[in-house]
Amino acid sequence: MTRKGQPELIHGIELAPLAPPANLTTELVRRLSSEIRAGRLNPGDRLPTEQALMRQAGVSRTVVREAVSALRAEGLIITRQGVGAFVADPAGRGQVRIAPDEMRSLGDVLQVMELRLAIETEAAGLAAERREGGALERIENAARRFAAAVDQGENAVEQDLEFHRAIFAATGNSFFPRFMEFLGPMLIPRHTLRTQVVEEERRASYLRMVREEHDRIAAAIIAGQALAARSAMRRHLAASRERYAQLAAPAQ
Repeated sequence: MTRKGQPELIHGIELAPLAPPANLTTELVRRLSSEIRAGRLNPGDRLPTEQALMRQAGVSRTVVREAVSALRAEGLIITRQGVGAFVADPAGRGQVRIAPDEMRSLGDVLQVMELRLAIETEAAGLAAERREGGALERIENAARRFAAAVDQGENAVEQDLEFHRAIFAATGNSFFPRFMEFLGPMLIPRHTLRTQVVEEERRASYLRMVREEHDRIAAAIIAGQALAARSAMRRHLAASRERYAQLAAPAQ
């Protein structure tokens, strides 16, 4: 417990409130990852609660959740449902990945989208062909959680990641989930191409379209329609690639 008015410390480390840069999520990820990489947060250490991080950094719950999602995608932390987030063992972290600082332009992001098109289209088809019961349930639940997050006005980055994780897992091929490690946080680049520069109405419309596309992908996989699943995933990623280009442009 901390006395009122005093900051809560992370293993003796105090995080000053964040100034309002263009990208609060990226700044929070940078600060936390620097603590981890410098060894001031050690493997197994538990990160502060969501509420504690919100208080310390002076940011919203959405920013904290997006930052935790990005750190998990980078392999720096692991999360345990109902328990919290913990610093990952370096031996378990992916050694090769696309890091956010490699994405220096919109063109870099769009090239990653092309890579995803090649891999995830086939992953959706394999998931539909193999149709293991537990995997199908995970896909269906992930699509439902994404829809609920969108309806609540959230950015839904973590739920988006989980939907794609569920499809990779449903292939039954362990190398597909490892491909997610390679992409790191670039699998869902919304927290890299922050949408504060875009009107809330445009962002909400974007996420509603993604929700509809997810639903079509999930329905095809669950029905065992491999061709339709591949087609739905290809349309989704091609449309997402186009939308990222539009989101990065100023409103007309």
